[in-house]
Amino acid sequence: MRNEKPYQWLSWLATCIVLAAAILASFVPGMHLHHYFFVAGNTLWIIVGLLWRENSILWFNVGLTVIYLLGMIAI
Repeated sequence: MRNEKPYQWLSWLATCIVLAAAILASFVPGMHLHHYFFVAGNTLWIIVGLLWRENSILWFNVGLTVIYLLGMIAI
């Protein structure tokens, strides 16, 4: 019997997108493409936080998403 939370696949997808954003930010920062990946990945984590009823996941990723959106405006 597996002990997984529901929507585990969504959390893995969100993690992969955030990891891709970090890679883009490290290797091609001038493209600014990483901002979109960070926003997409963290938005998925917000959805996961809601589905799992985990406020720490939810609010942490809301904060990060706001920071990334502000970074996009500042470009």
